[in-house]
This record gives sequence, C-alpha cells and structure tokens, in this order.
Amino acid sequence: MREAAFIKRNTDKWKEIEGETATSSDRSDPDTLTDHFIELTDDLSYARTFYPTSPVTRYLNGLTASMHRRLMHNKREERGRFVRFWKFELPLLFRKSHRLLLVSFLVFVVAGALGWVSAANDELFVRLILGDDYVNMTLENIRKGDPLAVYKSSGQADMFLAITVNNIRVSFIAFILGLFASFGTIAVMFQNGVMLGAFQYFFYERGLLLPSVLTIWIHGTLEISAIVIAGCAGLTLGNSLLFPGTLSRLESFKRGAKQGLKIVIGLVPVFITAGFLESFVTRLPLPPVASFGIIVTSAAFIIWYFVLYPIQLEKRFTENP
Repeated sequence: MREAAFIKRNTDKWKEIEGETATSSDRSDPDTLTDHFIELTDDLSYARTFYPTSPVTRYLNGLTASMHRRLMHNKREERGRFVRFWKFELPLLFRKSHRLLLVSFLVFVVAGALGWVSAANDELFVRLILGDDYVNMTLENIRKGDPLAVYKSSGQADMFLAITVNNIRVSFIAFILGLFASFGTIAVMFQNGVMLGAFQYFFYERGLLLPSVLTIWIHGTLEISAIVIAGCAGLTLGNSLLFPGTLSRLESFKRGAKQGLKIVIGLVPVFITAGFLESFVTRLPLPPVASFGIIVTSAAFIIWYFVLYPIQLEKRFTENP
C-alpha cells in the first residue's frame, strides 16, 4: 500500500485516538482504549516495516507511547479505586445505614430470644424449626460423644464452596426482599433469628451450650453478623421506597438500591472468610482459648469496621472537609 493511501485510510482513527490520549477524563471505556491501543500497535508495526524513515512512523511511535501511558494510568486508577472503596467509600456509605443496622440487629435478637423461649416451652418446636433429620442426626452424634460431628461430615473444599455460595445467596435474598416495603427482609431476619435461638437451646438443654458456642461461633460470629448486615442492606432498599423524603420515589429508590447493593457486595469477603473457618477450622479439636480468641477477633473486626471506623471516618471528613 502506498504511504499516502495508508495515511488517508487511517487519519480519522488516529485523530480520534489522539483526542482520547490528550484528554484527562477518566470516563473513557477501558475496553475501547485497549482496542485502540492494539490497532495503533498494528499500524505502527506496518509503518516500521514499509516506511521506516517516514514522519508517519515517528508520529505513530509517539502516539502509541502516549496511549500506553494512558492505559497504565487507568490501571493505577482502577487499583486506587479498589482500595478507596474498602477504605473510604464502603464505610462512609455504611455510616448512613447505622440506624437500620440497629433495627436489623434488634429484629434478629428478638427473634433469637423467641426461638429460645419457644424451644424451652415446646419440645416439638426444635424439630419443627430444624427438621427431624437434623435433630435425629445430632442426637445420634451426641450419643457417640461428638455432638458437632456434622461439621466433619463432608470434604473441606466442597463444604467451603457450598457454604460460601449459600451464605452469599441468603444475603442477596435478604437484600432483594427489601423491595417488599422492608417486610421481606424483616421476615428473613426473623426466620434466621428463630432458628439460631432454637438451635442454641437444643444444646443448652443437653448441657452442651458452652461446647456448642466455642465451636459454632468460630465461623458463626462472621456469618451471623454478615446476615444481620445484609438485613440492613435490605432495609436500606425498602426504606428508600417507603420514605423518599424530598426526592422523587424513583430517585430515592435508585440511591437506596445502589447503597444497599454496595453493602451486600462488601460482605462477600466476610462470607468467604466465614466459609473457610467453618470448613477448615471449626472441625479441628481446638483448645477453648484458641476458639475464644477467633470468636473475639472476629467480633472485634465486625464492630470496628462496620460500626466504629465509619463513625471515626465521618468525623474526620466533617472536621477536615
């Protein structure tokens, strides 16, 4: 191809890419930037082969270098945004939902107390809530001297995957059901609270409350806390529909949905950690001190990251805007 024809065919494309490279906007689509960079390198390779001393080759070489710097800058910005999300955006966002976190927590605690009291006053209640198969299996494990053998009943990797996926599914259900004016989310919190209360009474009745706590709450501290926080996300979504304030109901819903979704996404690492603990650590014969240490550390992290740190961060940004 003649050099003039090569230039004429590609001039418009090069000018467009040059404009993208010159702007400092971060709104450019990364996929488009990558596609243009690939096209530029192809053109530069062609020009180096057929017009090695031409000005167009020097032009393309400079343009390609500029595009490469732009791509590297974008990658650094993406990594920076990832860090900012966990360090600033999510905690500050969650601070706005602290009151709803309290509501979710209270619903769960009240439901847990009702589950405990109901199990204490009706011997069939535990079977109704947990199912005959689970109760019979646990009674058999107690008879064998290993009440919590259920955590050793399957392969670690399979158990980790199944538990993590299920917990993430439950959290998204709790969030999505907030669409039903928050009542769907409250129902999920209530159901899980009742189950936990009945479950713990079942072991208390048999004199196994402390061993069950030191085993179950190794993973349960993160898992239950995350479910309560997912309930907060669902209430955030529901309240955006119920109480739009000065915003239109649609705009309020959009903001509530975005805020709640980010909260749920922020819980994924918590559920992964809880799944790992349940699959690989809970089954180990740990001394009580080690179990207690894991439980306290998990609780301290939840309280710090989701309660104290957002308050501190908000105060810092308010005092130093």
